[in-house]
Amino acid sequence: MTGAARPQVVVVGSLNRDYVCRVDTLPSAGQTVVGGEAVVGAGGKGANQAAAAGLLGAATTMVGQVGDDEDGRALVDGLRAAGVDTSAVGVLSHVRTGMAFVLVAADGENCIAVAPGANSRLEADGAVAVVRSLLTPPAVLVTQAEIPETTFCAVVRAAAALGCRAIVNLAPFRPVPTDVLALCDPLVVNESEAGALLERTVHGAAGALAAVEALLGRTRSVVVTVGAEGAVVGGPEGVERVPAPTVQVVDTTGAGDAFTGALAAALSRGEPLADAARLGVRAGAWSVSRPGAQASYARAADLGC
Repeated sequence: MTGAARPQVVVVGSLNRDYVCRVDTLPSAGQTVVGGEAVVGAGGKGANQAAAAGLLGAATTMVGQVGDDEDGRALVDGLRAAGVDTSAVGVLSHVRTGMAFVLVAADGENCIAVAPGANSRLEADGAVAVVRSLLTPPAVLVTQAEIPETTFCAVVRAAAALGCRAIVNLAPFRPVPTDVLALCDPLVVNESEAGALLERTVHGAAGALAAVEALLGRTRSVVVTVGAEGAVVGGPEGVERVPAPTVQVVDTTGAGDAFTGALAAALSRGEPLADAARLGVRAGAWSVSRPGAQASYARAADLGC
């Protein structure tokens, strides 16, 4: 952090090299499909969210790990190009950088398999020490469930103890301790993740509204994203639906991360949750109208902010 601005957003999470192939339709179990040319890009939920926040002007620091390989170096270079401080990204020998294998269908939907690699070695004690050295209010922590559970839980608790907001994207879904869920501010989940938490089906804006009302008793604030229908937010100010602009969908990969990164950038500036979600849905809509994850993310000028 020498010479760097004090961070507004600290992201503790994963960095993955994305290997992407476009196909006409996603394969069913046991089916082989022939796709187009493979493309390599930058991803990982943590790195995506850090890049999204950095491109929108937030002073952002990434905390995570990569392998000592070309994939890791490319990911770090990409974050730096997005304005993200990478001095807290560790480089591990004899461990590969995380990789994601992505299939994208003609309608923009995708399926993804992740090989965590170096992400699985992000230990709680080290991550908490970095968080404590960086976070002071009104800076916000952002984390996701693509890192070890002990680390994920520890950094949320550390942020709360420092009096900082913990933005928790519970993706991919995993059960979390009740005390950690209670500290999320906000908890950010999609329909599937909200349904897993509530053990019921959540579908569409109406389902998201009911899910937000149910989850508010278990967390400080909550956002349920609903793809093209936008998002529903809930907190001390009440519950509100935030619609999304209509766009032509090209690729949904990383759109939820664009949303979360933009949300974090706005919340770090002290904006109300609903206003932050409005920026988030605009960032997500911008992303799905372009191919790739980080490659599709908006800059501040693109969104007029």
